[in-house]
Amino acid sequence: MQSRFNLVLQRICSNDSCTDLAQLTELSNLSQHRMAIAYSGGLDSSVLLHLCANFAKKYATYLIVFHIHHGISANADKWAEHCQQECKKLGLPFEAAYVQLERTSAEGVEATARKKRYAALGELCRRHQIDMVLTAHHQDDQAETMLLQLLRGTGVPGLCGMQQCHVAEGLLGSPTLLLARPLLECTRVELENYAAEHQISHIDDESNIDVFFKRNALRHQIMPILAQHFPGYQTRFSRTAHHAQSALYLLEQLAEQDYLSCVSSSITQSDLNVTQLEKLPDARIDNVLRYWLATHHVKMPATARLAEMRKQLLHARDDAQVCVKHGEIEVYRYRQQLSIATCAKPPPETQDVVWKGEVSLCFPAFFGTLFFDPVTAGQPGIDRTWLLKQQLQLRARQGGERLKLAINRPTRSIKSHYQTNGIPYWQRERLPFIFVGNDLLFAAGVGVHGDFQTMGDNCITLRWQSLE
Repeated sequence: MQSRFNLVLQRICSNDSCTDLAQLTELSNLSQHRMAIAYSGGLDSSVLLHLCANFAKKYATYLIVFHIHHGISANADKWAEHCQQECKKLGLPFEAAYVQLERTSAEGVEATARKKRYAALGELCRRHQIDMVLTAHHQDDQAETMLLQLLRGTGVPGLCGMQQCHVAEGLLGSPTLLLARPLLECTRVELENYAAEHQISHIDDESNIDVFFKRNALRHQIMPILAQHFPGYQTRFSRTAHHAQSALYLLEQLAEQDYLSCVSSSITQSDLNVTQLEKLPDARIDNVLRYWLATHHVKMPATARLAEMRKQLLHARDDAQVCVKHGEIEVYRYRQQLSIATCAKPPPETQDVVWKGEVSLCFPAFFGTLFFDPVTAGQPGIDRTWLLKQQLQLRARQGGERLKLAINRPTRSIKSHYQTNGIPYWQRERLPFIFVGNDLLFAAGVGVHGDFQTMGDNCITLRWQSLE
């Protein structure tokens, strides 16, 4: 088993088995890698520890062991001590991280423990400059994961199960740290036999036999029946996962092509053109919407929810102002464009502006930055010396504001300016105004009031850039 493990880990280290690492530099020299093991002390991770220790010794690879102490079990302190002692015997560096979990429902504890465990692993890896963290997931875990996903009504992504190697930024909080599962093609029985053969010491977590947890119920009550009637089902589940991963790759390729054909020529370069989108059948529209949401790091909606979003966004009147909320984002439709924005709290009514000549000032409460740009020679602007002496105030939109862009231009309502500039209705409430006393100096998205513009060599203009 050791030789097979070495080959698998070598392939992972050379990126041959990774599916999404084109942006990473390939490391051909194994000694250049800094690897870590997620070690719970259970049988699976104890076998992984033993195999990795031999691998690191043979290939002179740096290896450190991380243990996450959840504090749920009364035996948690003993487990951490056991892990430390085992690493001491092998001469491997060891560090434990302690996380606190809220005692909610059983499913809540499982989900919270997983999230905090990976976040703690990611933090440990950053602290120790680790580029790859290994977990002990195996073929039986893969089968359990896929069956759980099926019972939840999963689509193709859920059938993909776990990848052998990938970047898991959402879990580990890093865009470059690799999460690898070198035992993914091994069965639990193989690991048990290896542990027995090499007399590997391990602990038993009593929570693993509690069938109140759904994964444990599958493991102890359902999987034995599957094994009885369908021997070797784990291998076939693994084969299905590989087929699903291939299908998902093709879906993503198609989604990218459709997305590029539907991206509008708006300033953000990420809005979708409704006219182009409507040319696609519903299945491809949903595929594009999922891809689009993923580019904004948005949690995927359920199938029924996505269908409802599509209906609301695409079947509305051309002049309708549609807003569909999903989690922490809102999807808007305006002038045949679909846009995504983070749900934002209303800005404060006012905020004093103290300008001392800086190039820019950031106003997080108003979701943007105010820039003080020098104007081109021969162009009108605001006298810099005059502006430095003024008491400025940033204000939220109240309604009824009016502005003219030049001395010889008519005064128009801000709403009219917004319409002319094609500023979507949902952005308008987020665009602030700069006042000098009671006089409007600048409207974000529109420009500087003509009454305050002059000609000279010491002039600047104001520019607002939203954070989104």
